[in-house]
Amino acid sequence: MLLLFRFLLIMFVSRFRSRVGAFDTSVVRFTVMPWDCDLNIHLNAGRYVSFMDISRIEFMGRMRVFSKIIKRGWRPVAGGCVMRYRRSLLPFERFDIRTRVLGWDEKWYYMEHVAERNGTMCAVGIMRLLIKGKDGNVPPSEVNKLTKEGDIPSPALPEFVLRWRDLETLR
Repeated sequence: MLLLFRFLLIMFVSRFRSRVGAFDTSVVRFTVMPWDCDLNIHLNAGRYVSFMDISRIEFMGRMRVFSKIIKRGWRPVAGGCVMRYRRSLLPFERFDIRTRVLGWDEKWYYMEHVAERNGTMCAVGIMRLLIKGKDGNVPPSEVNKLTKEGDIPSPALPEFVLRWRDLETLR
């Protein structure tokens, strides 16, 4: 419930922030609250993912595509993530999450979220998401038509993402 208030605040503020393009980076600032911490008194691993979820939706809002997706009855759905944790974030520390699109294939978007404190990387999450419609998955090529860039080709996906995608298909 507490994340809901942060989400609503960030979505409201994003309406007044500058527009970002598909290949820009969006930065959202958060503060670690005591209820975000685990028994080790640092930011809970799952909370990183929740903050990254909020940052991803904020990115879509600043692209001015989120409301268009929702109006069509589509929903963004996370399909997996790979996390790397490097430094702890303690109560009341402020940190940024930098979000950018790495690319997409015929089904998934791949995004990178970097949590930083004073320019030092604390965690990195590579997420994949798709857009789900009433009749199934909506291809990225169709979603991209809603952006200012239009239906553009994906940049080459990093080797790590390609290997992760291939491993996921083996399940």
